[in-house]
Amino acid sequence: MSSKTASTDTRLWDKQRDTIHSGKGGWLAGKGVFCHGYSMLDELVGKHSYFQVMMLNVLGRLPERRLADWLEAAFICLSWPDPRIWCNQVGALAGTARSSVTAAAAAGALAADSTMYGARTLLEGVRFIRESLADVEAGMTAGEIVARELRRSRGKVRIMGYARPLASGDERIAALEAVTAQLEFPLGRHMHLAYAIEDILQREYDESMNIGGYVSAFLSDQGFSAEQIYRLCALCVTSGVVACYIDARDKPADTFLPLRCDDIEYRGKPPRNLP
Repeated sequence: MSSKTASTDTRLWDKQRDTIHSGKGGWLAGKGVFCHGYSMLDELVGKHSYFQVMMLNVLGRLPERRLADWLEAAFICLSWPDPRIWCNQVGALAGTARSSVTAAAAAGALAADSTMYGARTLLEGVRFIRESLADVEAGMTAGEIVARELRRSRGKVRIMGYARPLASGDERIAALEAVTAQLEFPLGRHMHLAYAIEDILQREYDESMNIGGYVSAFLSDQGFSAEQIYRLCALCVTSGVVACYIDARDKPADTFLPLRCDDIEYRGKPPRNLP
């Protein structure tokens, strides 16, 4: 099809005019509310957890309860009520400015949609552990993978899913490992490799896996793609953001990190007369 023909062929959009098509479900008046073939009020409410339904919306299939419980535990590990954390600070600023809690939650979630931290980092974390497993199955060792990544970063440990900027180790992993064991999930191939890489980094560079690396490996072992994992964790910081919003909202307005004029070091041109 020529570009000229393609630019005038509107059949795709014509089919969408005045009609909303959904592959997820919806409300049918007098019949019920449906989600991927389930009657939400008859088959989901009171019978399955919120996290199961959230995962159903993302994945298109209803997961077993223990997997939804695991993800809920991961969310608790991924969101703390500490206003020093950047996305939570956005929530606190919204509170001190007397914005709405919904605006705070949305802004905080967007602040965490970063390549440095938050759910978006899982895209790179999953890519790394999945490609590394493919390399191991093709004959490479965990040590060779670490050496390759260090060459790419000029000798610094900059592997997504490993190391932390302000601390060594990650206390959240032990908590989530306990949940994994309690729910009787076996260690899969991605997780075994993640631990093997961690052993090398701990021994040679005093660095370890972080919570993002653990989540990436575990959910990869459950068969989820990087995009699915990103979608599942899109709102993982919301709880901490809302907590920090409320903390600031309940205090006098404009008292969260206020600035005086002399707190700002001005380095521009000195005062001068303008024509």
